[in-house]
Amino acid sequence: METVYVEDQIDQIAEKILSSVTDKTILFYGPMGAGKTTLIKALLKALGGAQQGSSPTFGIVNEYSTEGGKLLAYHFDFYRLEHEYEALDIGLEEYLSQDTWIFIEWPEKAASFLPPGAVALHIKIIDENTRKITL
Repeated sequence: METVYVEDQIDQIAEKILSSVTDKTILFYGPMGAGKTTLIKALLKALGGAQQGSSPTFGIVNEYSTEGGKLLAYHFDFYRLEHEYEALDIGLEEYLSQDTWIFIEWPEKAASFLPPGAVALHIKIIDENTRKITL
């Protein structure tokens, strides 16, 4: 799947992504400011998340639930990792063993530990308001 979109189309793009992926683990590749967190927020909303998504840059991982309190997703931001083994220190293997959505920003920082079936999503900045995603 390859799609070009502007931010006001993000909810429709999120629905399209969710109907296209073959795995609940999605790896988000793209430069700083590409809109990875914004897209993850839209995905959480489309999945029925009770909380507004935010970047877990300082905590590395955020946990999200449905309105009913059921675990919905984990959102990792590995930007600050200096060595990929730090991902193991936060319990990445345990998170990945759960049957829930997992969204990982900057996955290249922990490449050795990513599940083989994970879906790679690449975001390219076209201009200030336009992005291109490739699954």
